Amino acid sequence: MPRILVVDDEQDLCEILRFNLEAEDYEVDTAASAEEALEKVEGGKRGVDGYDLLLLDVMMGGMSGFDLARRLRESGDQTPVIFLTALGGHDDQLQGFDAGADDYIAKPFSFDTVLARVKAVLRRSQNNQNNQGIQNNPNILNNQNNLTRREHLILQLFLEHPGRYFSREEILDAVWPDDTLVGERSVDVHIARLRKKLGAEGQRIVNKTGFGYGLV
Repeated sequence: MPRILVVDDEQDLCEILRFNLEAEDYEVDTAASAEEALEKVEGGKRGVDGYDLLLLDVMMGGMSGFDLARRLRESGDQTPVIFLTALGGHDDQLQGFDAGADDYIAKPFSFDTVLARVKAVLRRSQNNQNNQGIQNNPNILNNQNNLTRREHLILQLFLEHPGRYFSREEILDAVWPDDTLVGERSVDVHIARLRKKLGAEGQRIVNKTGFGYGLV
């Protein structure tokens, strides 16, 4: 489930966005300032308890949304950012994109517009991650010929979500979605076989206590 952080000093707007986004099956946190948002972003890790998207106001007390976006990008954080702001001028939009925005929406806006932009940005971000994960693992890709269908699906899941850990239940849902008789032990068995078949590359599939399996 994608995690979104809504950052705005208008509490009512934060709650409206939270309510509507949660109704669309997103997990949503809110922050009333850029400083609070920075603490939350820096306190998490993508794919574990980090965020997949920031909906970010610009004009807030203290640090502005533009400054927060620049700080994130300068630190190497590529979490997608959509600005939601009353600054709708052409120069404002240019400044937003220059700060590292993935999209820019001027207030007032309809929730349908926000939802469409959220879906589009998340889809682009996911595609970029998938391509990066596959391109960065050519050695693993060369060892797929002897894999069973289930082993291949597990490996593909890891490759398409680099740096993310999956619980046994999540792996079951992804690989055995229609088989209610398969238990969590099957996940351990298949991953053990997968590691063995991948040889040295198989050591990169790790089990992090409290999080699950992932590719490092």
